[in-house]
Amino acid sequence: MKESKLGFRPGQPDPVRERAWREVEAALNDQANTMRVAVDKQMMSRAQAPKPTAAKPEARPASRGGGRIFSRKGSSLLWCAYYLRGREYRESTHETDPQKAEKFLKRRLKAVGADQIGAAPFIGPHQERVRISELLDALQADYQLREKDSPQFRSSLKYVRLAFGDWRAVEVTAERVDQYVKQQLGADLKPASINRRTQLLKQAYKLAIERGHLSKAPIIRHLSEKGNTRTGFFDEQQFREVLTHLPDHLRDCCLFGFLCGWRKNEIKTLAWEDVEGDTIRLKGINAKTGEPRMVVLEGELAELMARRKAARPVTTATGDVMLADLVFHHQGQPIGDFRKAWQTACVTAGVGKFVCRQCGQPANGHKCESCGTDSIRYVGRLFHDFRRTAVRNMVRAGVPERIAMSVSGHKTRSIFDRYNIVSEDDLRSAMQKTQEFLKGVREQERPKVIIKSAKK
Repeated sequence: MKESKLGFRPGQPDPVRERAWREVEAALNDQANTMRVAVDKQMMSRAQAPKPTAAKPEARPASRGGGRIFSRKGSSLLWCAYYLRGREYRESTHETDPQKAEKFLKRRLKAVGADQIGAAPFIGPHQERVRISELLDALQADYQLREKDSPQFRSSLKYVRLAFGDWRAVEVTAERVDQYVKQQLGADLKPASINRRTQLLKQAYKLAIERGHLSKAPIIRHLSEKGNTRTGFFDEQQFREVLTHLPDHLRDCCLFGFLCGWRKNEIKTLAWEDVEGDTIRLKGINAKTGEPRMVVLEGELAELMARRKAARPVTTATGDVMLADLVFHHQGQPIGDFRKAWQTACVTAGVGKFVCRQCGQPANGHKCESCGTDSIRYVGRLFHDFRRTAVRNMVRAGVPERIAMSVSGHKTRSIFDRYNIVSEDDLRSAMQKTQEFLKGVREQERPKVIIKSAKK
C-alpha cells in the first residue's frame, strides 16, 4: 500500500485534521459557554429590575363632547377634564392605569349626558365633597342673619348635626332619613319633635340648592301631627300662683303674656321706642306674622307699664346710670332662656311635674327615685299657653273676634279658633243653659186644664 504525500496511509486517521476539528470544537464550546453566561446574566438582571410602569398618555386636545385624560405636574394620578354648559370640570380619576382612568371619564360623560337630556341632575366633584355639617353651618348663619336663631332652633339643630353631620350630602337618601325617623319614634319621641328636626335638614338642603352648592335633595317625609294640638290654658288662680314663684325680673314679662297673649319672643324684644304714650305699636319686623300690631294700655296693663318705666334706669358696674332699651330686661340686658325658672315655678305651683324618661314615674327634683337616672323631662303648663288663655278670656269677655285676633297677633281664623279653647266649665255651663231652655219649652207645651165653675 502506498503512502500519501502527507505521510499516512489511506484508511488511517489524519492527525492534523483531527487536531483541527478538536480546536474548532473547543472554540465553539467556549463561545457557547460565553453566550450562555451572558444570557444568564441578562435574565437575572431582568428578574431583579423593577417592572416598568405604563407610560402616561400624553394630554390630547380638549374635546367639548369627549373629555380628555391628562397628567398633572406633581401628581402620580391621572386627571380628567370634561365640559357641561360651557364650563370645564377637572378632577382626579384616582387611578394610575390609563384604561381605568378612561372608564372613570366615561362614567362622568354619561352623567353629563343624563343631565343634558333632563334624565338626572349632574353631581359634580364639588357636590360630592359637601358634608351635612357644612349645610347646617350655612343654615345657622342664615337664621342668625334673619334674627331667628332661637334656643329651640339651636336645640333641634344640635340633634340633626349629631345624626347626620359627618355624612356627605349626596349620601343621605330618603331611606336613610326614614330609618332615622323610625329610630326616634322607637325612642318615644313625639312626631312634632321629629318634624322640627327633619324640617331643619330639609331647609339646609333647600338653601344649598338655592346657592348652587347642590343640585338635588332627598325626599324627607313629614309625620302627621294630628292629635298633638296643645289644649293647655291658665285660669286666674293658677296663673297668680305661678307668678308668686317666678323671679322678680320675669313676673311682669309673664303678666304681659297672660294679659295680651303675645308670643315670648315678641315680648322679649319689645323696646321703649315701640311705646307711644298709652299705646304700644309693635313693628312688623319684630312680629312673627310680619304685620305691625297695636295695643292700648288700660287697667292692670297700664300699671304694669308704669312699673317697667320706673325700672328702666339701670346702674352699671362703674356706677353710671343708663336707660334700658328694652321694656322687659334683666339689669339692662335682654332676658335669655328662662325655661328652667318657668318649669320650677310651675312645679311648685302644682301645674307641672318632672317625669322620668325611662320609667315614666314622677321625679322629685332632677333625679328619678325609682330607677336613679337623671334623664328627666317636664310635663305641664307652658308659656305659650298664655296665648290660648288670652284668646279665651277676650272671647268670653265679649270682645269681637277680629279685635281679639289683632291684640293676640293671630293672622288666620283657623288658628284663632284652635286657640279658643273650650274648658269643662264652658261645657257644663252650656249643658246647664240647654237644660234650662228645654225645661222652659216643656212648661210651655204642657197642656193647660181650665176648670169652669158650675152655674148657679
